[in-house]
Amino acid sequence: MKKWITNIGPGALVTAAFIGPGTVTVCTLAGVKFGYTLLWVLLLSIVACVVLQEMAARLGVITQNELSEVLKSQFRNKILKWSLIGIVISAIFIGNAAYEAGNISGGVLGLSTILGTPTLNLGGFTLNYQSLIIGIFAFVLLYIGNYKVLERSLIIMVLSMSLAFIIAALVTKPDLSLIFKGFVPAFESEKIFMIIGLIGTTVVPYNLFLHASLVKEKWNTPEQLPLARKDTIIAIIGGGIMSMAIIIAGAAIQDTEVHNAADLAKGLEPVFGVAAKYVLSLGLFAAGITSAITAPLAAAYVVKGCMGWKGGMKTKEFRSVWMFILLIGVVFSSLGIKSIEIIQFAQIANGLLLPIIAGFLLWVMNRKTLLGKYTNSWRQNFLGGMILLVTIFLGMRSIWKVISGL
Repeated sequence: MKKWITNIGPGALVTAAFIGPGTVTVCTLAGVKFGYTLLWVLLLSIVACVVLQEMAARLGVITQNELSEVLKSQFRNKILKWSLIGIVISAIFIGNAAYEAGNISGGVLGLSTILGTPTLNLGGFTLNYQSLIIGIFAFVLLYIGNYKVLERSLIIMVLSMSLAFIIAALVTKPDLSLIFKGFVPAFESEKIFMIIGLIGTTVVPYNLFLHASLVKEKWNTPEQLPLARKDTIIAIIGGGIMSMAIIIAGAAIQDTEVHNAADLAKGLEPVFGVAAKYVLSLGLFAAGITSAITAPLAAAYVVKGCMGWKGGMKTKEFRSVWMFILLIGVVFSSLGIKSIEIIQFAQIANGLLLPIIAGFLLWVMNRKTLLGKYTNSWRQNFLGGMILLVTIFLGMRSIWKVISGL
């Protein structure tokens, strides 16, 4: 057991990043609206996530470079190189700043379901100080700048989140035969937006950058690659099981007034007792706080690699990036501000970034001058090619959704 715990690494942080309030809410709504019928989408999403994250982890271990550093090194054309870097920084830095308020708000939502919504009135502004508490907690962990401390803290929160969502699913006493039927693919027009949402919340562009950066902190020789691969597979499958558990819990509530996970927590209370509300609220709180930590961390790694900054997590430049994003998230969440224009820009940038990075990753993983014998096999290329087509579709759909809403 001790050896197994010691070998848990960056995969847990990647899971902490993609199981955020957005994922919890989308999975909740999928369960409430469509029951178990979209479990097959999560299964495919997990496969796609494992394939791409394994490539990112392998790239990080073998080259000992971050994905953004590799991106810079592989293009000699300055216009093309800096255009790509511009898209990356826009999508990750500005996007994560926009979404950080949602991450912190998600944690507050879980906390307030249990404790209520305490507020302070300052100069005409109504301030939710629970956002400050979460922000301070995230600040302390990030400022320590010790990878092992950060890793272990997030592992504890991910395990708490896992238990919360799995227990919430079990108390609903789901019909196993219907669950198995949910893994049989079925397309209906009314489900298409939810299908896109489930895939989009699982396969996240900034996780590819985060993973390639973090594996260097844990492993630095090709011989350790099997450990990195095992860590990736176990962590992402675990995250997928959490997402499925949320869908299963949501399927137990036949209430059209459920809009998010906090509503689900309240909806479970009269059916399964007060304990269900507390358990699920704990899961939502953990999802919010883990994403509130990993989003600024990912942005700092991306900007560091793109700008060519040297040094680790304790440098002034690195800290300045995550501090800015965390501050934006705390302020927006505390005051209840929603910057629609910034979020729309972030969605367009991420819609562009996902297929670009997936395509770049697939291309670079076949370069023997960079990876030697650790390039992709034909199976990995086949799976990667199929995933690339899906990411192109998702990217186009994401951009069209934003443009049509303007």
